[in-house]
Amino acid sequence: MNIKITGSGSYIPTEIVTNIDFAKHVFLNDDGTPFPQPNQVIAEKFRDITGIEERRYVTDNLNTSDIATIAAKIAIKNANIDPETLDYIIFAHNFGNVKKGAIQTDILPSLATRVKFDLRIKNPKCVAYDMLFGCPGWVEGVIQAQAFIKSGMAKKCLVIGAETLSRVVDMHDRDSMIYSDGAGATIIEATEEEGGILAHESATFTYEEAYFLYFGDSFNKTHDPDVRYIKMQGRKIYEFALNEVPKAMVSCLEKSGIPIQDVKKVLIHQANEKMDEAIIQRFYKHYKQSPPKGIMPMSIHKLGNSSVATVPTLYDLLVNNQLENHSIAKGDVIIFASVGAGMNINAIVYRM
Repeated sequence: MNIKITGSGSYIPTEIVTNIDFAKHVFLNDDGTPFPQPNQVIAEKFRDITGIEERRYVTDNLNTSDIATIAAKIAIKNANIDPETLDYIIFAHNFGNVKKGAIQTDILPSLATRVKFDLRIKNPKCVAYDMLFGCPGWVEGVIQAQAFIKSGMAKKCLVIGAETLSRVVDMHDRDSMIYSDGAGATIIEATEEEGGILAHESATFTYEEAYFLYFGDSFNKTHDPDVRYIKMQGRKIYEFALNEVPKAMVSCLEKSGIPIQDVKKVLIHQANEKMDEAIIQRFYKHYKQSPPKGIMPMSIHKLGNSSVATVPTLYDLLVNNQLENHSIAKGDVIIFASVGAGMNINAIVYRM
């Protein structure tokens, strides 16, 4: 028995927000003082560092559970399964449903429950639950689905990663330009086909790293102090990711027994182009090699950082030949890797 992704789907929001669209924002330092540089300079530096030129936001009528349902329906159809045969729905997100203009999250009932309701699944033995694991949530959801299937508790699982970060950003914070919205979903099944999940690695670092990402006040000191926004210590996250993500990838690859030469693609969380490139360089440096050309597909330039949705969306685009100059074939080996709030890190070695 092998455990494979048998179907995938994604939802890419329709609202395109370019860096130029931030021109009228008033960016402030964390102490509330204004930046000396004009927004055009800020936007240019931002693009040079992150690689992000534009990002996608959901329309006002959609919430995280809505776009997750859209991606889930596509994945179910792609896998050609009856949704009534699902044993688990694992929904990775971080902020729940935040309605446009709202100041609080809505996770009652859970978003997984809402997706199951929207899919009109009657089977009560299809267990639906949410996972809060930062940006690596979808990868961790796949690892959990594998554990359920290996133990005999499940045969089919739906794993979703979805987020609407546009609803929780402080528009006076330069970091707000990083974040975006999106959803990705996959069906994980026991199958007699060759390949599937070969190894995985997970870790949580909290001793010094727990609050590298957190909820904090707006940089605009006139705003309501009881309304909180996503905040991050960018430099510390960069250094942490650069040190720890390659280690997790190396450990995972060694567990799998697959030689580095057999890795065709590395699908890494789309957080920051420079950071991802540095991670790949350090990963291959361990093997005294340079990264092969085209090893790391990127979606961040046009889609931004949609947290838990970036890796499953990237996978869905890759398998559907929607990434220019990138393709994948049956039997190819790929690595999934992610880092995010918690601070959590994980990786999977997977054969198509």
